[in-house]
Amino acid sequence: MTASIPQNLGVDISKDTLDVYLHPEGVAHRFGNDKKVFTALIKWLAGRTLMRIVYEPTGAYHRAFEIRLLEAGFTLAKVNPRQARRFAEAIGTNAKTDAVDAAMLARFSAMLEPRALALSSPALINDLKDLLVARRALVKDRTAAQNRAHQRSLALLKAQASDRLKQVERQIDAIDAALRERLSDDPCLKARFDILVSIPGLGEITALAMLIDMPELGALDNKCAAGLAGLAPMARDSGQWKGKRFIRGGHSELRHALFMPALVAMRFNADLKAVYERLTAAGKGPKVALVAVMRKLVILANALLRKGGPWTPITA
Repeated sequence: MTASIPQNLGVDISKDTLDVYLHPEGVAHRFGNDKKVFTALIKWLAGRTLMRIVYEPTGAYHRAFEIRLLEAGFTLAKVNPRQARRFAEAIGTNAKTDAVDAAMLARFSAMLEPRALALSSPALINDLKDLLVARRALVKDRTAAQNRAHQRSLALLKAQASDRLKQVERQIDAIDAALRERLSDDPCLKARFDILVSIPGLGEITALAMLIDMPELGALDNKCAAGLAGLAPMARDSGQWKGKRFIRGGHSELRHALFMPALVAMRFNADLKAVYERLTAAGKGPKVALVAVMRKLVILANALLRKGGPWTPITA
């Protein structure tokens, strides 16, 4: 009887195990976190009406599970661990074990109905994510190497710093080449990429960051897209007190990636330049106006991907 009732599956993923819990059926089980065992999990779920499978990202440990379950046709939702923890506290679940977390995630899914994961090529997205994370680390290394080179006075240390800088540059170039090569493996993803780079000021790396960090882009409404990027102003009002708005949450790495494109877009995109000038003329600070331009960039990207066409200048 319970098998016909729509179920939500919470999964707590660790290096070696998958703790799963069905809500409202109330059935728990533990599987190994191994590709061979995923078939056993799929068979265990057979005959049940499943709404979605909810889990938290765990680096490399969740990826094989994610790919296999998506291939099997299940609806997956990957939730922010901080949001899940706050939900647990809100419902009075203070204990934290793998089994408890699985049950909590199943209830989270039933009550909040998190957005389904939208990945057309999960394996490719994971590869691109690894490359992008490695590139970001190398960019930090390059900045550190440049700073050290300026501080060195001994010829030997200067030469070593210069060699390290050249090595980092070569590694960045190699990753950029790998990103372009892997992107060309998926025509659909490549078409989305071409739409994003058509926007003035949006370079290849920023476009990739938007596709990888926000694969849902193009399937969201504008407010949701801005909020997911962490660029929507949050209200802080109570009674007659009006607090200062601020941005928070979302994808911090993506916000960092959008900073320079926003500066460039203010020069070459008349609409975004008008947004910046209107806000500064109204007394808003330059940083507030720049964040508004970043938000407009995300909204523009979302609209173009939804339409499926490149950016074109507005003509009178």
